[in-house]
Amino acid sequence: MGDSIAEKLVPWYRAHRRDLAFRGTRDPYAILVSEVLLQRTRVVSGLPYYGRFMARFPAVSHLAAASEEDVLKAWEGLGFYGRARNLRRAAKAVVADHGGSLPRTFAALRDLPGVGDYTAGAVASIAFGERVPAVDGNASRVLSRVFRLHGDPTRGAPRRRLVAIAAGLVPVADPGTYNQALMELGSTVCRPQAPRCPTCPLRELCGAYADGDPESYPESRPRSRVPTERVAFALCEREGEVLLVRRPAGGLLAGLWALPGGELGTGVSEEESLRAVLRMLGLSARFDGVAGSVAHTFSHRKWVGAVYSMKVATSRPLPEDAVWAGPDELRRLPLVPFHRRFLEGRSVTIPDTRRGEPF
Repeated sequence: MGDSIAEKLVPWYRAHRRDLAFRGTRDPYAILVSEVLLQRTRVVSGLPYYGRFMARFPAVSHLAAASEEDVLKAWEGLGFYGRARNLRRAAKAVVADHGGSLPRTFAALRDLPGVGDYTAGAVASIAFGERVPAVDGNASRVLSRVFRLHGDPTRGAPRRRLVAIAAGLVPVADPGTYNQALMELGSTVCRPQAPRCPTCPLRELCGAYADGDPESYPESRPRSRVPTERVAFALCEREGEVLLVRRPAGGLLAGLWALPGGELGTGVSEEESLRAVLRMLGLSARFDGVAGSVAHTFSHRKWVGAVYSMKVATSRPLPEDAVWAGPDELRRLPLVPFHRRFLEGRSVTIPDTRRGEPF
């Protein structure tokens, strides 16, 4: 069946593929950036970021030499910021260990920091023509349906079986085009819901289509309930500046600048928590009312709470991970995106029109 799949899929791809910016290049660095950037990101949302990121860091050497703060700023709003940090780490390894040129094999690419099987397979096959699979969520869905694969294809024995099947299907000739075709089919035709089976070039080979129930594949674990965490943040202003702190290097929103505060411990009040945070910065402050509410959902948790205006009574020189930020700093620093949206409605930048609204 392998030859039949490639014979049907590749011509379909050449006739129907979307004209995307990163498909016009064989530059392995550009391909690496696009593959990392578009993980867990819709193409329509990621394309503007890809263009700006490549303009800011046009070569692997530029990315390797950039500060983490500059990279996070270019990534601001995309989410899953570990991708940006890992991409920078990979660039630094390419410069340090590979003379500034991306390695040409799957195995060597896989050894780069933060590069997994899918990304290594995509770069190796598209840029260097290595006959290896690139199995993202879209490709996984197509193959699960064609071969009626049971079990969760993201883990364990079902995953190993899926990857083995995928590896055997990759043609010798132009494996990169084949891998892109498989992913494109999953993205545009073999969709999670309401797949467009009548227009699919593989429908005659598809076991799930023959059974009349393609949406039952792939099988997956039931989603666990997303926990809700109480949060509180402090809005401290002085003479057109706002107090920001850099979030810790590990964990949620790592390395981004934000309003002081975060998740509240069990039984801890908002005022108690924020006073403790500000004391660690050498500040004394009093509450001055609610400035806005917080309702934000991440992939694995929800934040619910408020931003509280606080009047700073005394202050000392701030530690290096805190700053009084005026308009220039607010434009330059990588901020937690929903904090930026909140601050853009404050008088530090434009007249306040959104006080008390959720963000």
